[in-house]
Amino acid sequence: MVIFMERVGILVVSYGSREAAMVDAFMRSCEYKVDLYIADKQRNPFNLRRAKEHVVIPDLNVNAIYKFAEKHKDEIDFGIVGPEKPIIEGIRDLIEGELGIPMICPTKEYALERSKVLQRILFQEVAPEVNPRFKVFNPKDYSGIEDVKRDLYKWLDELDNKVAVKPDAPAAGKGVGVWGDHFNTREELFEHFLANFRVGPVIVEEKIEGEESSFQAFCDGKHLVPLPETRDYKRAFDGDRGPNTGGMGTYKDRGYILPFMRAEDWEEEKRIIERLFEKLRGGGSNPNLRGMPFYEAFIHTGRGPMILENNSRPGDPEIIPILALLKNDFVDICLRMIEGTLTRIEVENKAAVVIYKVPPVYGGYINAFPHLVRKDEIGTPVLLDEAERLSEKYGENIRIYPGSMEVREDGKNYALSSRTVAVLGIADDIQRAREIAMEGIRAIRGGALWYRTDIASREHIERSIKHMEVLRGRVQCQSS
Repeated sequence: MVIFMERVGILVVSYGSREAAMVDAFMRSCEYKVDLYIADKQRNPFNLRRAKEHVVIPDLNVNAIYKFAEKHKDEIDFGIVGPEKPIIEGIRDLIEGELGIPMICPTKEYALERSKVLQRILFQEVAPEVNPRFKVFNPKDYSGIEDVKRDLYKWLDELDNKVAVKPDAPAAGKGVGVWGDHFNTREELFEHFLANFRVGPVIVEEKIEGEESSFQAFCDGKHLVPLPETRDYKRAFDGDRGPNTGGMGTYKDRGYILPFMRAEDWEEEKRIIERLFEKLRGGGSNPNLRGMPFYEAFIHTGRGPMILENNSRPGDPEIIPILALLKNDFVDICLRMIEGTLTRIEVENKAAVVIYKVPPVYGGYINAFPHLVRKDEIGTPVLLDEAERLSEKYGENIRIYPGSMEVREDGKNYALSSRTVAVLGIADDIQRAREIAMEGIRAIRGGALWYRTDIASREHIERSIKHMEVLRGRVQCQSS
């Protein structure tokens, strides 16, 4: 018997391993014959092998992406965007508005990621009880450096110096800096503040003690469908030390919550995001929110979760384990988002761990640990064959997703400057999933690549659990 499958053309705007995981999810469709048109930051070997047509747009310029979509407008049924830059710059507005191709990402107006200041003001209006205290410093409000320094130090007095310093715009200045992590004196803090202030507004908010988690939800404009919680590892080095990165790895547990969370924490997160959703959809349906408008960084305190920030796209790496564990066809999920009929998503009841292998320049590793860098390996090809062969041993419980990696004229893979390759391990518990991911990581050779060795480790997770027990105990003592 011949089974005819409906053909679907999909535009994928790609940056790294997150989009390779999307491509993998699309190609695993059992219901559709998928043709992928991939606008990529580099010649990603994973995407190249699977695309019907692949184009490299190094700066992910929205006009160049538009021209690629226009060329294939009769073959493309919808598009999906992973990285934040094109979303913030209005890629959906342009392609949907001019070509009529539905795009799965928020419109420019609802890309809340574009401004940390506007996020904080919105949170204050919708859920002030979970919003840290904050103050905005806008260059237009000050005539000189001494004026802003005086106001900043006055604010530091109120918060006993325990603050996080954040630029308003993504990737502006020196990025996010935290007292006790990135600076320990007011002079260091002010230097960091000034690097951002010269670019634009800066938000200085109270530092909250707790454990972080990532909340993600797909949205069709009418419905919000939460996904299992994940834990991101932002800091570059073992023991949560070093500068913030895009994320060195992640894990999810069986079920929907993390080991250090309680069921009521999860319910409270959902209530908070539902209030945010209700505010932005205006009481009815707002298809401009389609995609993942709420990828929320929460910090869990003794009194419950508080909001750190909102992102307007899928998490990298946090979406990777979710995509791999979807019971639903990912193409169908996307079509339901476009139709406004996405009310439920089923995810396998398994644990998963993602670990990145990255180049020596990433996170400042080569400067922090020069004695550990294999200098003779810098610039050599990255060899994935041995890691990919592990699928013979583990089947679909291991996935290798190249990210900041390109295929060159010699046909070999080379690391670029960001996160080179992600390895995903899947199992019935976190530690077994971690073992699988680590085996894959160790099998990848060349390029002088390195990785965090403690992602999802038993010790790290137990430390998180004990930390939350201490914080909750403090609150109980204060209230008794």
